[in-house]
Amino acid sequence: MQFPGRRKKLIGSSQNDLYDHCLQFYGQPPLENISLTEFETFAVERLKLLKTVENLGVSCVKNSEQYTKKLDAEISRISEYEKRRKDHISHFILRLAYCQTEDLRRWFIQQEMDLFRYRFNDLHSKHKTDFLHKNNLKYETVSAEEKKSLQDKLIASSYGLSGTKVEEHDVYKVPFQDALDLVRTRKVYLLAGNAYIPHHEIVTIVLNDFRTRLSKALAMTARSLPAVQSDERLQPLLSHLSHAYVGQDYSIQKNIGKISLEQIDALSGKSFPLCMRHLHKALRENHHLRHGGRMQYGLFLKGIGLSLEQALQFWRSEFVKGKVDADKFDKAYAYSVRHMFGKEGKRTDYTPYSCMKVILSNPPSQGDYHGCPFRHSDPELLKQKLQNYKVSPSGINQILELVKGMHYQLACQKYFELTHNVEDAGFSLNHPNQYFTESQKLLSGGRDIKKEVDMSQRSQENPASVTRPSQANSKQIFLDEIQELSDPS
Repeated sequence: MQFPGRRKKLIGSSQNDLYDHCLQFYGQPPLENISLTEFETFAVERLKLLKTVENLGVSCVKNSEQYTKKLDAEISRISEYEKRRKDHISHFILRLAYCQTEDLRRWFIQQEMDLFRYRFNDLHSKHKTDFLHKNNLKYETVSAEEKKSLQDKLIASSYGLSGTKVEEHDVYKVPFQDALDLVRTRKVYLLAGNAYIPHHEIVTIVLNDFRTRLSKALAMTARSLPAVQSDERLQPLLSHLSHAYVGQDYSIQKNIGKISLEQIDALSGKSFPLCMRHLHKALRENHHLRHGGRMQYGLFLKGIGLSLEQALQFWRSEFVKGKVDADKFDKAYAYSVRHMFGKEGKRTDYTPYSCMKVILSNPPSQGDYHGCPFRHSDPELLKQKLQNYKVSPSGINQILELVKGMHYQLACQKYFELTHNVEDAGFSLNHPNQYFTESQKLLSGGRDIKKEVDMSQRSQENPASVTRPSQANSKQIFLDEIQELSDPS
């Protein structure tokens, strides 16, 4: 198989020149021929790595010693050249699979950024500088005179910075909006609209460049995708890869009919994640939710088992308690409920929002209740909310520390452990519906929600994994080589 590209750029350059650094921005696509077996193997192995990055990101504090050790163990110990070659090719293969929708692009960019951050932080200081020069990343360095005049302020405002380090290492000056993560956590000195970045924090700025370039590259790849999808050898593989990242597909209503409207109030207190508990409380109190809240909460309810008929009854009964009569609801709001279930408009069967989508979506404004409470709530308001839900003071402090470090999914997982009285949740949280499912399994002794339903409505839950192709669609079954890789044993 050949990757199309501008071959002229590599004339006179050896493959060793292409992989002369252990880290790259993936600006130049691979131009060599590879077998279909290699294509499949590389893709699956990188997806396994990105899934590991995702799982570690929601079970450990990123960049902690535990996080780094576990990720170290996952990086294969093959020859340096072969490692770089496989890294390069496999990245571009997954671009083909993950450029298709906004959710796929968001997930791919986040995991690639986390992997890039880990690799960049693992570099020696000299290699970091070499990488910046190689990729023409020219950030304004602070002169020795300016560093000396600002030394005390730089030390006081930058974590882990000493006078010796200020003298020995570069400090970079960038517009503060390019370093918002560092500004938010108060890790840099600000002056006249500029952020002064110590050398050991430069990864934040480099990541911004990486994100921008990768986002643009995925958009360009999406425009070229029809030509690739016409290849019957690749289409089934790319289709499976693009569905493997989320695990359980909550748009497929396997639990339909298991939830009654009478159960929702009780379930909200026992098994809803904080974001959905917040939305449910707001709906009961105000008898109304704006569009963002209706979409986030409505799709969650759909995912836990509400049918279209139940959803219409649920929203209608609540809205008519407020300022909306039944006739106005049918004219102004019923359409959007049917639209969620793929019965109107483009007939798209919408998927419940993942944690990442909730966290990264537009923040709620005045009068809105959607979003992630750990990400979008003021810490003091979050503390009050947790106190109202009987979370212990020590538990609240643990959650607020995770929130302060921007570990929002870890904070939600800690909330799960505290409200369910378990030491370890035993899973990596990445979806509100996963939270609900795990809560119900725990509360019912490992069984799903207890309710008599027809056997035809029951469906054995088989969460899709990176390593197992869907059995429901024979077109997505890999070749023999991938079947061997996919063997869970």
